[in-house]
Amino acid sequence: MIEGPKDRYSRQERFYGIGQEGQQKLARSKVLILGVGALGSALAETMVRAGAGQVTVIDRDVVEWSNLQRQNLFSEQDAEQRLPKAVAAARRLQSVNSSVKVEGIVADVTVDDIEEYTRGSDLILDATDNFEARMILNDISARDGIPWIYGGCTGSSGISLTVVPGEGACLHCLLDELHPEGETCDTAGIIQPAVQMTAAYQTAEALKWLSGRQHALRGTLVSFDLWENRHVAVDTSKLKRADCPTCGKERTFPFLSASSHPRTAVLCGRDTVQIRPPKAQKLDLAEWGRRLAAYGQVDFNSYTLSLRTGDYRIALFPDGRVLVHGTNDTGTARALYHRYFG
Repeated sequence: MIEGPKDRYSRQERFYGIGQEGQQKLARSKVLILGVGALGSALAETMVRAGAGQVTVIDRDVVEWSNLQRQNLFSEQDAEQRLPKAVAAARRLQSVNSSVKVEGIVADVTVDDIEEYTRGSDLILDATDNFEARMILNDISARDGIPWIYGGCTGSSGISLTVVPGEGACLHCLLDELHPEGETCDTAGIIQPAVQMTAAYQTAEALKWLSGRQHALRGTLVSFDLWENRHVAVDTSKLKRADCPTCGKERTFPFLSASSHPRTAVLCGRDTVQIRPPKAQKLDLAEWGRRLAAYGQVDFNSYTLSLRTGDYRIALFPDGRVLVHGTNDTGTARALYHRYFG
C-alpha cells in the first residue's frame, strides 16, 4: 500500500479516542510549550507529529553538548553553534511536519510578559526548570481560564498534573504536598526514560483535551520513580483549598505580583548580580555544600558558601540570598540560580 500526505494521521484517526472529529479539533488548536529542554523537546515533537494546528515553544537557553543525551530535537551542529534552543527546535519541528505552524521564541518568561505569550492559547504545556515560572503559569491559567499540564522530572523520577481552571486543585493548592525546592537535573542528573515517561503522561492528557475528549482526563496527580519501581496516583479533588489565593473563593493571584518572586539587581561596578528570594530562609550551608560539590569548587563557612563553576562564582548566604559573580546579565544570573538551587 502506497501512502501519501492524506494518510499522515490515519493511525491516530483510527484510534477510538480521537477519530476524525477529534483530529479536526486538534488541527485547530494552539499549544504553548514553556521550556524546550529534555521535556519540552519530547512534548513539542509529539504535538507537532500529532497535528496540532499551532505549536509555540519558548526557551531562554542555548544548546550545549550535555543536552544531547536526552534532548531529542537537537544535533551536534546545534551544540557547536550554541544555537538558541527555541530556534533549533522550531527548525527541526517544522521539518517534521510542515502543515503545523511552529514558532520558536527566545525569551526568559517573567511575570511582566507571561500574558503576552499565553494569550490565545488553548492549552499550555509545562517544561520549565523552576517553580517560580510554574507558579506564574498557575496564576495566569486560573485568571484567564487556560488549562495547563504540569510536568517535571529529575533522576529517574517524574510527576505530572493536569490543571483545569474551576475543576479540582491547582498547583498552589498542592504546594505543601509537593515540596518544590530541591534537586535539579544539573545537581541530580537525569535518565532519558524518566523524561519520556513524564512527557507521555503530559501529552496523553493534551491529546484528550485538544481533541475534545475531556471526560477521559486522568484527574490525578501522578508520580513515579523508574529506578526504584514506584508509581503513585493521587486524587486531587479533595485537596482543593477553598482559601487558595489562586483558585479559591477570594482570588488574589499572588504570583502575578512582582513581590512574590526573587528580586534581581546588578551591583554597580562589580560584574555581579544579586538575587534575593521573596522571603528570607534558613539554609544549611553544609548540606548545600554536599549537594553542589560535584559541580565545581565549593568552599563554605558559617556565613557563606562559594561555588566556582566555569566562568562564574556563586555565593549563597543562609538567608537564601545569592550573588552571581562574573556577569551583569540578569537573565544569565537567573538561569544559573535556577540551575543550582531549583
